[in-house]
Amino acid sequence: MIQSETLELLEWPRLCQHLATFAATKLGVAAALDLQIPANQAQTAELLAQTQEAYQLESRAGGALSFEGIQDIGTSLQRAELQGLLSGEELLGIATTLAGARQLRRVIDVQPDVPTLKELAAQLRTYPELEQEIHRCIDDRAQVADRATPKLAGIRVQMRQLRDRIYQILQGILQRQSNAVQEQLITQRSGRFVIPVKAPQKDAIPGIVHDSSASGATLYVEPHSTVNLNNQMRQLLRQEQAEEEAVRRALTEQVAAVKPDLDRLVVVVTTLDLAAAKARYSYWLQANPPKFIELGEPELALKNPEKEDEEKEEKEDEENSENSQLLIRNLRSQITLRQLRHPLLVWQQQHEQGFPVVPVDLTIGPHIRVVAITGPNTGGKTVTLKTLGLAALMAKAGMFVAAREPVELPWFDNILADIGDEQSLQQSLSTFSGHIRRISRILEVLHNKSQAEGEENSNLSITNSQQQDQEVTDTQNTVSALPILKPKLQVPQPQIPITNSQLPIPKSLVLLDEVGAGTDPSEGSALAIALLQYLAQHSLLTVATTHFGELKALKYQDSRFENASVEFDDNSMQPTYRLLWGIPGRSNALTIAKRLGLLPSIVEEAQTYVGGASQDVNQVIAGLEAQRRKQETKAREATQLLHQTEKLHREVSQKAAALQERERELKIAQEVAVNEAIGSAKSEIAQIIRRLQSGNQTAQNAQQATDTLNQISEKHLPSRQQPAKPKPSFMPKVGDRIRIPSLGQTAEVLSGPDANEELSVRFGIMKMTVKLGEIESLDGQKPETKAQLAKAAAQAQAVATAKAKQAASEPPKPNPEIAIRTANNTIDLRGARVSDAEIEIDRALSKAVEYGVLWIIHGKGTGQLRRGVHEFLANHPQVSRFELASQKEGGAGVTIAYLH
Repeated sequence: MIQSETLELLEWPRLCQHLATFAATKLGVAAALDLQIPANQAQTAELLAQTQEAYQLESRAGGALSFEGIQDIGTSLQRAELQGLLSGEELLGIATTLAGARQLRRVIDVQPDVPTLKELAAQLRTYPELEQEIHRCIDDRAQVADRATPKLAGIRVQMRQLRDRIYQILQGILQRQSNAVQEQLITQRSGRFVIPVKAPQKDAIPGIVHDSSASGATLYVEPHSTVNLNNQMRQLLRQEQAEEEAVRRALTEQVAAVKPDLDRLVVVVTTLDLAAAKARYSYWLQANPPKFIELGEPELALKNPEKEDEEKEEKEDEENSENSQLLIRNLRSQITLRQLRHPLLVWQQQHEQGFPVVPVDLTIGPHIRVVAITGPNTGGKTVTLKTLGLAALMAKAGMFVAAREPVELPWFDNILADIGDEQSLQQSLSTFSGHIRRISRILEVLHNKSQAEGEENSNLSITNSQQQDQEVTDTQNTVSALPILKPKLQVPQPQIPITNSQLPIPKSLVLLDEVGAGTDPSEGSALAIALLQYLAQHSLLTVATTHFGELKALKYQDSRFENASVEFDDNSMQPTYRLLWGIPGRSNALTIAKRLGLLPSIVEEAQTYVGGASQDVNQVIAGLEAQRRKQETKAREATQLLHQTEKLHREVSQKAAALQERERELKIAQEVAVNEAIGSAKSEIAQIIRRLQSGNQTAQNAQQATDTLNQISEKHLPSRQQPAKPKPSFMPKVGDRIRIPSLGQTAEVLSGPDANEELSVRFGIMKMTVKLGEIESLDGQKPETKAQLAKAAAQAQAVATAKAKQAASEPPKPNPEIAIRTANNTIDLRGARVSDAEIEIDRALSKAVEYGVLWIIHGKGTGQLRRGVHEFLANHPQVSRFELASQKEGGAGVTIAYLH
């Protein structure tokens, strides 16, 4: 089948071998080596979900899947189903596999966001009772344990006792007949205990000779005294074996009873191991998950892109207006595979000291059906085909693709390739014939696919399968095997318009290497053109490599075609392996031949035979390549500039954050300084109060204290400090250097500003007159013009008028009173009645006139005394106002009365 040939051509088995190295179990290794490609997109989606969730677990600390203890028990399960007897090793392997599967399920169950793996793990039935029973009956050496059955335990007790008796007898013989024995040793021959006896001394120890040494000097003799005991030992040994077989038979029957569930367990564990292997391989490959592009709605597209004569077009325009177009379905978005790397080359680089891998960029528009890759030999065209083919296969198999995100490509139902040389002497196949035979098989698959989907197109049939069995001996017979070649190399028009129900749904990827090569260039290019036009209608995407110049022009005749080329460095005369899009490539055959060692004289002679038109085309292509390199250089520079801008933005943001932090620190420092100033002021005020309280409380002393407090206020309060004088504005003088922002020039002042605020300046050899408002100093200061001064004066006058009006409308505020508490202006009324308190208050008020304030201590209590004091003060003519003291001075227990 061509599908299996394609897998071999793309080296899919090698990739599977690499994947198998990441599996944890033999089951996973076997599944990776025989990795199957899903038949539909739903299966691919499920496999991809498994890989993605396993990738998440591998990335989490402690979340990686562990397959410890899991073994390949498939053969054991089959033998148990066939009523065979399982050995202790096989039973122990089943038990450890059950334990490993249970632990695997526990790890998955506690992880979030892995619904697909949890659904798989939920299918695991681990039968802990069977596992426990096996461990109870089978020990760690895979032997049946004594605890398996009481009968087996009794037999082994008898055997140990009997063995001790035999050893005791034989030890006595060894001691008594030490001269006759070869060495002090008890051994076994044929399951019976014997001792080594010297051949000349065999009569000293009568018994049965079971064996002799190679030299014949030693005989292994079973003394007559132990013959009956050895017979009993053999009988017990047979009983032991029978009981062990009975135990293993019972365990085997239990395993056979649950074989379907254990088979499912093996499948699930293998699936999980394969998903984990894909995840680890993707992580090592630095790959990313693919996203599949769906087909869009059918669109009108030119079916026959070749230009007809104008007269013929006018005649057939009306007749074939419906048939000249065909509905096709394009992709919803472009194929995007940036920085795509060949996974086998990556492996070769990492493990086999290969060359660095050069990634390629594949961005194919949604309407493109055929890509023609041209360029020099050894330039990487074939590698590009294989890389794309492997990427499509890996995506179908639920693996990540070795490309940069986003990875977007269609789900191809068939991936078909013709790569390499199928030349065969046995089958009489030439290089060209081998290619055509393989292409015929590819077209047969496409044709069968169309028939399976109900697509009928009688004019576009594929060669009868019987033709593939015929030997192709020459070019003419081979070409005749492809009915797609018609006059003028065009796809024939259908006689019946194609309806929507008959629309083909091409979802195949076709990879053709050196299409049309190996025969006459004119016929080969004609065949290649017809073949690619056919594939443009019958496959979703075709990528072909070629050296034919005619194929390069198809892009300009049919919008479904695109050109690409592998880059060739003219300076080093070597390919760069980079893929360039939109530009056809040069073969550079003569340059490469010269580089590979061909005689320069032959190359120069060949150069004279190259047509002038070919040289002109190569020069045009070389110019396009040079222009593309310049654009790429500019793009890289723009990218670097963008990175530098982002770096500068980060630095500015960091500096801004640092300035904000500095501002916050300064505010904190200012708050600390203010608190220190407040504390210092309080300390000074406390000293004044203590001095007043300790000395004579006279009005003169109180006035001095007031002056001192005012000095402290002006020292610490910002509102009392004089504002800083404004700096004088800038005014240019003759000889000053100034800047003219509108011109971006620095000039020298020749004359000062006149009445019109104009001044003469000079920069370089030019002199000019500028307005005063158009200049600034070198440090950025702007001069004040007359208009600005008038505006400032008007604003100042308006502010002064507003303040005057406000002052006239508001009553004058009294000067702040500074109350200082002393013993002479404080009275304590606690415990007194209201009537007695009124007398004491009246007497104290007359004495406190010179202080202007009186502290009355009445206490809190029930509040009756406080109310009486307040009623008395409210009606007293000497009291202007009164209030409760602050919390520090007594709060609600003290009232302060201010006197007129």
